[in-house]
Amino acid sequence: MTLRREAFLDRVKERGEYGTVEETERAARVVLALLGAHQVGEVRAQLAARLPDEFALILLNPLQSAEPLPPERFLRATAAWIEGTTERTAAWDVSAVLSTVADTAGEDLLRQLLLQLPVGYDLLFGRPQPT
Repeated sequence: MTLRREAFLDRVKERGEYGTVEETERAARVVLALLGAHQVGEVRAQLAARLPDEFALILLNPLQSAEPLPPERFLRATAAWIEGTTERTAAWDVSAVLSTVADTAGEDLLRQLLLQLPVGYDLLFGRPQPT
């Protein structure tokens, strides 16, 4: 089931404690573009099908990544793409977006997403996995 745009943004806004919808959208766009660069095939398509159309397109047409970014580099990349953001505030942005994505994806799809990512992304999604 596809999540409506407003519902998705409301969840991200609440979790990120953003003051405006514009801030919320900016964080969602950047984080989903970076995430899309790390997902391939059916897993990315399944996640896109659960996101609002404009965010699905961002996920399906990602920024280019030469290599999988470890979580700390993902945070740095997020900070670089969002003007005025530090690595510390980028962690907040990433957490707000990816925890909403985790809820939207559900446990089975989230497990598949995490298999395509370097170790440590489970924490960025707010879903620590047993080691």
